[in-house]
Amino acid sequence: MKLSRFAAFASSLLLGSVLALTGAGAAHAAESAAVDYVALGDSYSSGVGAGSYDSASGDCKRSTKAFPRLWANANVPSSFAFTACSGAVTTDVTTKQLGPLSSATDLVSITVGGNDAGFADVMTTCVLQSESTCVNRVNQAKGYVDSTLPARLDAVYNAIRAKAPAARVVVLGYPRFYQLSGSCVAGLSETERAAINGAADHLNAAVAKRAADHGFAFASVVPAFTGHEICSGSAWLHSVNWLNIGESYHPTAAGQSGGYLPSFRSAA
Repeated sequence: MKLSRFAAFASSLLLGSVLALTGAGAAHAAESAAVDYVALGDSYSSGVGAGSYDSASGDCKRSTKAFPRLWANANVPSSFAFTACSGAVTTDVTTKQLGPLSSATDLVSITVGGNDAGFADVMTTCVLQSESTCVNRVNQAKGYVDSTLPARLDAVYNAIRAKAPAARVVVLGYPRFYQLSGSCVAGLSETERAAINGAADHLNAAVAKRAADHGFAFASVVPAFTGHEICSGSAWLHSVNWLNIGESYHPTAAGQSGGYLPSFRSAA
């Protein structure tokens, strides 16, 4: 028996109300469930510094508090592959991390480039040596970003696109480490802190340019971390940690959830 127009209209209103009350989240979950997500990159993606590492990930130190895992927990994608690894450079991504990518992949996240540019050595030099040596090492890293890194990023991005031609790729940047004129009274000089921040901006600009040229989204985390840098009094980044040196200058769990996760979510 056919419904009258009034009955059909009333039924549609009732159905709409039910969906609004109970089904909107389910509809969103159903949409999210169709996503095949792969998380690539270095320690800023694996979650070094956030703790709670998956023992099965070994030296890659993939954290259950890293932004890719947090996003997957919240969105329940149909598949989630987490291959980001501590210490990864661009060639590590292309040779060790791309296995899960396929024509079915819908979403990819990646942070890479900092290790290629000598991030660890820059910070070691600045912590242990003179101000002038620090600034010179920072400038050397910036020169590498200009001369060599773009081609390395191109190789990674081309490989991702070749294996996942339909995926939305979100490239995330790196935070500035220091709040200048902040609460730190010891450690690096203000000149060194400013130079390191400038290097982060320089790296982010290069990464963003290469991402845009490949049609990828770039998500800056600098706005989210502003007010939460080292020396801010509310830092989402570890300073030098002599008891766990590998976590130095990496985001805390709060940096992953409050800095990287919303930045990724807005671009994904």
